[in-house]
Amino acid sequence: MNSKYFLLAFALLLILGACSTMYYEGLEKIGIPKRDVMVHRVEKARDTQEETKEQFKSALAQFTAATNFRGGDLEAIYTKLNDEYEASVSKAEEVRTRIEDIEDVSQALFDEWEQEITQYSNANMKRSSQNKLNTTKSHYRQLITSMKSAEAKIEPILSVFRDQVMFLKHNLNAQAIASLKSELGNIESDVSALISSMEKSINEANAFINTMENK
Repeated sequence: MNSKYFLLAFALLLILGACSTMYYEGLEKIGIPKRDVMVHRVEKARDTQEETKEQFKSALAQFTAATNFRGGDLEAIYTKLNDEYEASVSKAEEVRTRIEDIEDVSQALFDEWEQEITQYSNANMKRSSQNKLNTTKSHYRQLITSMKSAEAKIEPILSVFRDQVMFLKHNLNAQAIASLKSELGNIESDVSALISSMEKSINEANAFINTMENK
């Protein structure tokens, strides 16, 4: 990479990092600590996962309905399926962003916590704080692993949705409906696995929130 562009890229990363740091510092000045921001972001991620679960249920219902097509306006069927696909893509992007937001604030929170532990002069207090940090990190790892596991199941489903919607768009005939029928079983299985994984992740989020609020 050209050294000029490397320096510009590095400067941009510093600015972005500084903005994030300044944002959290600004919130703390008005009485909102990083732990509260983290809990709020986990709540938002949990709610987004719930919405995403319902969106994929809706998309599956539309795909199932399309396989029962017995004549009429195929273009209208395509439009409905495409709308469901686009809505599913939007939710997938939102899930990804929510996870990234949690990772960002968690890193800031844990870095601050670790730095503050070094400032203790009382050994018992230091040990207690370190134990709480270790426990929180352990719960956090469970949460983020669960969320990412659920998120990873989204793209394969979107890929199938995308193929089927495009094939219907390009054909608008019985062949396209036959293609939908041939994939329906796999789609149902994949969406079921996604919903199960989402529900597990939602439960992990609720458990993490309870843990943080009771500390």
